[in-house]
Amino acid sequence: MGHAGMAAAAVRYLRAGPPVEALPRPELRCVREDERAPVDQGEFRRVLGNFASGVTVVTAPAAEGEAGPAGFACQSFSSLSLDPPLVAFMVGRTSTTWPRIARAGVFCVNVLSAGQGPLCRAFARSGTDKFAGVDHDAAPVSGAPRLTGALAWIDCTIHAVHTGGDHLIVVGRVNALGTGDGADEEPLLFHRGVLAP
Repeated sequence: MGHAGMAAAAVRYLRAGPPVEALPRPELRCVREDERAPVDQGEFRRVLGNFASGVTVVTAPAAEGEAGPAGFACQSFSSLSLDPPLVAFMVGRTSTTWPRIARAGVFCVNVLSAGQGPLCRAFARSGTDKFAGVDHDAAPVSGAPRLTGALAWIDCTIHAVHTGGDHLIVVGRVNALGTGDGADEEPLLFHRGVLAP
């Protein structure tokens, strides 16, 4: 059964049952100055730090009028959808790199290997030439930097951007992907606030 057949079956199923009432939308807002935060930020970081995540560097080619490519270290990356092929990453609203990636309209996610901790730290800094001395070539579709030694790379076009509190949720449509020359190595992980190879 193709997509159209599955959709038709779902519609028939939904029509057969009683009407479903939509749940009320939750109120999404920032905590005001005069009220207590529901969860302490330090405790939030400590508890969620127990979840180990892979580490990536998200890169973009230079947009028109910019001197060079852009990139930042990112541990909040995940696959999202197989059909269509989508991935997502989260970036802080105060990021100075994100506007450059947004202007480019494309990006490449480089999945770092365990030995690339120094590279991750370099891309986590602000106000420096992050690509100085970094070996890379151009991803095949976007032209974004594809970092040498990465476990894998995912070449994307920006598909959608959603708000998520103090972060933005960036959804990318995957145009090309592959494993890198470091594919046989262990991944670089971020756990309890530190890089953990």
